[in-house]
Amino acid sequence: MTAVIAGRVKFLRLTLIADAVVTGGNGIVYLVFADPVSTLLGPDAGLLRGIGAFLLVYGVAVGLLARRPAISPAATTAVIALNVVWPLASVVAVVAGALGLTTAGAIWAVAQALVVAGFAGAQIAGLRRL
Repeated sequence: MTAVIAGRVKFLRLTLIADAVVTGGNGIVYLVFADPVSTLLGPDAGLLRGIGAFLLVYGVAVGLLARRPAISPAATTAVIALNVVWPLASVVAVVAGALGLTTAGAIWAVAQALVVAGFAGAQIAGLRRL
């Protein structure tokens, strides 16, 4: 029985770690390369730095959650909620023509929205397995 529970926790832990790595990495890129990313994607470099700082802090928080011996269902639910809101906001930004997105920026926004939605789906599945 313990092996089954450990396997269920491991799946959720892996989804949270993947989320943390991708999100934190994206945040670092936005922080360090804000000017060239701004040119490529469209949003102002200052806005990208702000988003990058948020993503880096969020990625670290998700990583810390994943490393806890017992993963908090409440904290995981909060991560899932943010991972549902982010893709919705991204699609709204693209459809509304907000943020001055270039064509590459719109494609990137939709692509990363799909990735984040995938994390949310995997985390929901992992939480249900507990």
